[in-house]
Amino acid sequence: MGFLIGITVAIGCLVGGFVAMGGKLGVIWQPWEYVIILGIAIGAFIIANPLSLVADTGRAALEAISGKTPKRKDYLDILGVLYALMRELRNKPRNEVEAHVDEPDESEIFRAFPGILQNRELTYFICDYVRLIIIGNARPHEIESLMENEITTIRKDCTKPYYALNTVAEALPALGIVAAVLGIVKAMGAIDQSPEILGGLIGAALVGTFAGIFISYALLSPLALKVKATREKQTRVYTIVRQTLIAYMNGALPQIAVEHGRKGISSEYRPTIDEVEAATTLGGRTEDVKEAA
Repeated sequence: MGFLIGITVAIGCLVGGFVAMGGKLGVIWQPWEYVIILGIAIGAFIIANPLSLVADTGRAALEAISGKTPKRKDYLDILGVLYALMRELRNKPRNEVEAHVDEPDESEIFRAFPGILQNRELTYFICDYVRLIIIGNARPHEIESLMENEITTIRKDCTKPYYALNTVAEALPALGIVAAVLGIVKAMGAIDQSPEILGGLIGAALVGTFAGIFISYALLSPLALKVKATREKQTRVYTIVRQTLIAYMNGALPQIAVEHGRKGISSEYRPTIDEVEAATTLGGRTEDVKEAA
């Protein structure tokens, strides 16, 4: 929503200010200039990046525009499933706990938190490290180092769309100049025409420079930053899992280990202790958690 509001304000002020100065909107509307600039930008983007990253960039842009980031309920689900698994680790035989991480789709614990199951990467991340805890040979600092390395890789992969978009944004002003030069070439072909016609052609050519700069700094660069912020918030959940499981491996009770994870949540979405207690006690039943909170 914020992104759409920002675009509306930017374009509204641009158009409104231009009209207020006495400018004619028809001069700005040069569709072939935009086709040249955006077409070259898209082509260069596809050349520079694998198709998988091109597709992921599209997904990342949609996620950024729609604000698809973990909310309070998502963090409660994460803490709830971790608490349930840690409680099982303390009280149940190894083979019973293994059943939950070997087949999470069939696990009563994971099925109580459908939001976690929908995030397959996060589900596998949790299962992998709970499985290592069950094996019991690795030391806490070894597991923590392994988790840090994987989280770094996940974060790097998730933020690749930001760097791809930012590279295109940096190139757009130059691409605008390319479109302007082509417009000037066209204008030079009509050098024998009247000043009115020639002036219109030169003005149309200069729109290319304007469009490249405007799209770069007012649209694409802010979108790239929004993508980066959104993806970093999405990867924050892995750090919550790490802090919780490492605290448990270092001897903390499940209730205390969950608190380690809760403290890693930003204040904007951090649930209260009572909300966490309700979520872990009631097994993730959303309606009951809301009533208890």
